[in-house]
Amino acid sequence: MDSFVIAVFLLTYLGMAFGSVRGLKLDRTGIALLGVVVLLASGKVSVKAMGSSVDIPTLLLLFALMIISAQFQLAGVYGTLAARVSAAPGSSRRLLAQVILAAGGLSAVLANDVVCFAMTPIVVEGIRRRGLDPRPYLLGLVGAANAGSAATLIGNPQNILIGQVGGLDFWNFLAACAVPAILSLGIVHVTLCLIWRKELDAEPGPLVDENPPHLNQWQALKGIGALAMLALLFTAPLPREVGAMVIAGLLLASRKMSSREMISMVDWHLLLLFACLFMITGAFADTDLARRWMEALSERGLFPETLGVMVPLALAASNTIGNVPAVMLILAVWHTPDPGALTGLALLSTLAGNFLLVGSMANIIVAERAQAVGTRLSFGDFARAGIPMTLASMAVAVLWLRLGGWMGW
Repeated sequence: MDSFVIAVFLLTYLGMAFGSVRGLKLDRTGIALLGVVVLLASGKVSVKAMGSSVDIPTLLLLFALMIISAQFQLAGVYGTLAARVSAAPGSSRRLLAQVILAAGGLSAVLANDVVCFAMTPIVVEGIRRRGLDPRPYLLGLVGAANAGSAATLIGNPQNILIGQVGGLDFWNFLAACAVPAILSLGIVHVTLCLIWRKELDAEPGPLVDENPPHLNQWQALKGIGALAMLALLFTAPLPREVGAMVIAGLLLASRKMSSREMISMVDWHLLLLFACLFMITGAFADTDLARRWMEALSERGLFPETLGVMVPLALAASNTIGNVPAVMLILAVWHTPDPGALTGLALLSTLAGNFLLVGSMANIIVAERAQAVGTRLSFGDFARAGIPMTLASMAVAVLWLRLGGWMGW
């Protein structure tokens, strides 16, 4: 039994690394689902065992946050903000700074994947109509979305998972991660201004938008109120996922916005990916190999409890299998992490996602959405700026975590 489960586990995570299967139109979610199907069909793992390995509270919290994000999207907040940023006066570098601030700020309180999905096509069209190359602005958008999302426990899927598994306090996490996240936004801007200086020397032309996105101010205020209530509930003894679901339920009970439309905007592919990876990593964690692996790592001091282990692990794992699968795998075999180490894992795995195009789901979303509207963001384009900005931001994060006492060397 163990050898078969281990083989399925290894093939699934190999699929996470490549992102597809030659000759088949399978993406990462499809690969993970196929792994679950194989385990179930083989009879090696029972439905009950798989179900018990799924972290339902994490999925509920992620779903609720997607409903809150849908409120903002249907209210026209993302579109209006992206359009206004793209039409802002000033130099190209100032325009880039505004894209970075908008994406980073939104991603700190809403899932970065959703922010990137909504803003990318509008930023591309707005920037292109001003006679500028959209690529440095797209890199600013996704670099800031990743960096900004590192600040909070609800900024991205891996932080949500780490916060739930470790029972981390929302405000303590913010105190630990806000400063390096904000500094990383500055690093994104400086790096792009240096690497893409020729493109950013061009002066933006005027933009006359005859059909600006519509902003429903009342619905936008409801979304802001929902976020404020969520922050208040995070200070209460109520489980985090329950409080978030209460907020989501209140938003769905609307006289103006269709619940069907809001629910359709949930990223079901991401939720399914989470569920499938929970099942596969759970099955692997029950094998003798996983137990021996955990004992060997413990004996050699190779658990990511120190920065010397955490940094290369986060950088390598996030840019091979992606930061969400990487975090799920680490947590499957690391049973006794302390809050400081979990905070470091969240911060460093998120910042590591800016290294290469495959580092995070947000990167892939931006590349695919930009391609759909006629702008190609290549692997080389991303790496040219992503590698230096990631190394610089991770260096800042390491120094901050060490000085603050969250993690040792």
